[in-house]
Amino acid sequence: MIFQDIMKKRNSLTEQAHQLILNHLKAGEFAIDATVGNGHDTVFLAKQVSDQGLVFGFDIQLQAIESAQTNLSNELNFKNTKLFNTSHENLSDFIPSQYHGRIKAIMFNLGYLPGGHKTIITQSDSTLLALNQAIELLATHGVLTIMAYPGHSGGKEETQQIKQWCKQLNMNEFDIEQINSSEKETAPVLFFIIKH
Repeated sequence: MIFQDIMKKRNSLTEQAHQLILNHLKAGEFAIDATVGNGHDTVFLAKQVSDQGLVFGFDIQLQAIESAQTNLSNELNFKNTKLFNTSHENLSDFIPSQYHGRIKAIMFNLGYLPGGHKTIITQSDSTLLALNQAIELLATHGVLTIMAYPGHSGGKEETQQIKQWCKQLNMNEFDIEQINSSEKETAPVLFFIIKH
């Protein structure tokens, strides 16, 4: 199984998320970075889909969008990204209907913006709304990754909510795996979800 192969390599959780997506996302396909942050995952996704594909990026902070645009312009000549300065709970509203059910990879990297205000964090309610939309937007054999951080204020509750959300998914429709970076309660957690 792909999850077990990735886990054996002892890579960071981010590297593991990227590896899983590498196995599912090809040039010319469509992806979403639901939490753009400084744009590292956005750049990764944009490289994968190449200039033939398209990446949609979302972040509630304008600082994050601007940082991502800088990183994209430094790394790529592609015009294959559309960034939206809005909450990820608005995924379905901002992504044109012709892409619904055709997204091959969606990444969530929760918590706060590195280098930004640590008081501005993702919220459980909007994250769960976004996740419900994400699984509808996802293509068959598409992959969803969620990086959660229980160590910061509000992060433990959000991580618990995501665990509960995963449990209510239909096991006949989704493969779900949770990987902890260590045994500590505050350690980051990565969730992999593949749609059948």
